Amino acid sequence: MDRKTQGLISYKKGHFSEKIALLYLLFKGYIPIKTNWKTGRYTGAGEVDLICRKGKHLVFVEVKKRTSFDACADSLTPKFQKRQLKAADFFLNHFPKYSHLSLRFDTIWFVGLRIKHIKDIEVW
Repeated sequence: MDRKTQGLISYKKGHFSEKIALLYLLFKGYIPIKTNWKTGRYTGAGEVDLICRKGKHLVFVEVKKRTSFDACADSLTPKFQKRQLKAADFFLNHFPKYSHLSLRFDTIWFVGLRIKHIKDIEVW
């Protein structure tokens, strides 16, 4: 299989995982605000998979599908965390009506048929 085909398959699997994550969060009482929200070019932040509200929290959720939970954990690099902070700042600048909520950063990991929701990951 060529790289382009493999990339398309990975992209579709990732999108499917994001949809399952959204359903999972809906069942847990989260209110979706944005999905696949892009900050725009040259912002240094990129895309946030899911932005939800849960009580008094504005939750930025990154969804990862990997072959192991260790591989999921390894993807939470300092560079990724800085991008999450930039994205949150950019989001609040564009949508100040959410600025009264406290920020939280979560991740949802998929490994095979297993799912793990990590709340309040440390972001520098």
